[in-house]
Amino acid sequence: MQSFLHLEHHGPVLLVTMNRPETRNALSDDGVVEEFVACCEQVNADLSVRAVVLTGSGPAFSSGGNLKSIRDKMGAGLGEPPMSRMAYRDGIQRLPLAWCNLEVPTIAAVNGPAYGAGNDLATMCDIRIASQTAEFSETFVKLGLIAGDGGAWLLPRAIGLSNACEMAFTGDAIDAAQALKWGLVSRVVPPADLLDTALQLAQRIAANPPHALRMTKRLIREGQHLRLDSLLEMSAAFQALAHHTADHETALEGLQRSRLKR
Repeated sequence: MQSFLHLEHHGPVLLVTMNRPETRNALSDDGVVEEFVACCEQVNADLSVRAVVLTGSGPAFSSGGNLKSIRDKMGAGLGEPPMSRMAYRDGIQRLPLAWCNLEVPTIAAVNGPAYGAGNDLATMCDIRIASQTAEFSETFVKLGLIAGDGGAWLLPRAIGLSNACEMAFTGDAIDAAQALKWGLVSRVVPPADLLDTALQLAQRIAANPPHALRMTKRLIREGQHLRLDSLLEMSAAFQALAHHTADHETALEGLQRSRLKR
């Protein structure tokens, strides 16, 4: 079977494409989580990568889970409930832990429907750009399930508690225009412009110093659950590191040269 993730370098930007359109890029197939985890480890170790764009091949971003494989590999087909707990912990739950701990900024280029775990995968990204054909749905409740992949933590942080509850309690889909109103995405573009728009934004991000980028992302992520005094202490430590980077010295020299020309 072909790899689920197709990786393509665009200079300092890594384009990651979920590449199983025949399953609508379902996340529950064998090996999918392992590929995501391996990709994250690769990116974190490679300082030449400064931003990641995630998208799907075919008409869908991701359909989430394959219902039959979920039952057989994660649900009642395993027998005792503790086996399901272990299957979630050692399976799909490794995906949000890995993707949310990516050190570089991430952009989801949502090209079509993002349902269930696919919707939650989009919320794991720092920035979301939607095609006009995109749809978003937290479908779990319609299947008599809950978001076992961390959606109850991710979605309220993306769109606020009330909107997240509406999506999670109804399981209804929202279109790209509604997603923009709720702040689930930062912009909506024609389908033909989606990938170029995401890559152009990623290149603008990647033009900045890599150490500052990685530390800035970490502070924003930690700021979602740290107290202010703890975040300030962490900021002071990171700033001390930033002051001693070659990128900072180069920026200061550039400012001095521009002032002398005035």
